[in-house]
Amino acid sequence: MSDSTVDAILLADIGGTNARFALMTDRLGAIRHLAVVDFPAAKDAVATFLREDAAGSRVAGAVLAVAAPVEGERCRFTNSPWVVDAAELRAAFGMVRVRLVNDFEAVAWSLPRLMADDLRPVGGGAPVPGGPMVVLGPGTGLGVSALVSTPSGFVVVPTEAGHTTLAATTDREAAIIAELRRRFGHVSTERVLSGPGIEALYTTIATLDGILVPSRRPAEITRLAEQGGCPVCRAAVDIFCAMLGSVAGDLALTFRARGGVFVAGGIVPRLGDRFGASEFRARFEAKGRFASYLAEIPTAVIVHPDVAFLGLQAIAARLQG
Repeated sequence: MSDSTVDAILLADIGGTNARFALMTDRLGAIRHLAVVDFPAAKDAVATFLREDAAGSRVAGAVLAVAAPVEGERCRFTNSPWVVDAAELRAAFGMVRVRLVNDFEAVAWSLPRLMADDLRPVGGGAPVPGGPMVVLGPGTGLGVSALVSTPSGFVVVPTEAGHTTLAATTDREAAIIAELRRRFGHVSTERVLSGPGIEALYTTIATLDGILVPSRRPAEITRLAEQGGCPVCRAAVDIFCAMLGSVAGDLALTFRARGGVFVAGGIVPRLGDRFGASEFRARFEAKGRFASYLAEIPTAVIVHPDVAFLGLQAIAARLQG
């Protein structure tokens, strides 16, 4: 082996749609984006990245953030056919250690590393130093995690809150959930608060209002909502933002998140000013006797393009320490 070989750790952020890879040496290398649909299995995507991007590196270990429940060393994705197996990856690539974490566990570890430019504030007061923080992110699914400060350091609490039952706040939302329940049975939070959820809102609103609309993907729905050319698209995005605020407020109360509530994922950052002007913040605070408590908790959108890698670096550093 060449003396110029560099020891590295593979970092990955694997969602239902995209898989992102980078090598960490004494710094983070370039992040490579691969489409999940282009590879039959996670191992094939890892092999492609290592073959094409890891020349001259000795990859001794990996930390992979996955958009799936992590139990032990194997996980099956909820929103893609991939399975990630740590033992398989160690054997296939000669790695000494492979660690799997939930993708929003990685995002939660990023929170102490975020700078002002990484955030777009959306109301509230100042964070309480050392207070619990919550991050939620609509994307292919809905990820939720919390970060809690303890005397010995931070602890991250990963959750599967995206699969809790969605509640209605208005009669309109109740009608939407009733229609979704007729179609799907259980209506989870991510059934609405995700990319597929925006599509479900769009088609459900059209059905309830008796309007014939063409099939549209989430990016087109959000674009047309911003342009104002499609009332159903605009209604879908408005209800999405309002319901996201209600869920975010519930999570703030659940974790007593005086350190702040943060919105990540691929959808909300693209909404720009429309999100700040939406009902998100009003619905976040609309919790009856606890409205004044929530009014003090800051909320912000994370606009860092690869925020999970900040957390992955923190996890990798802890493993090496």
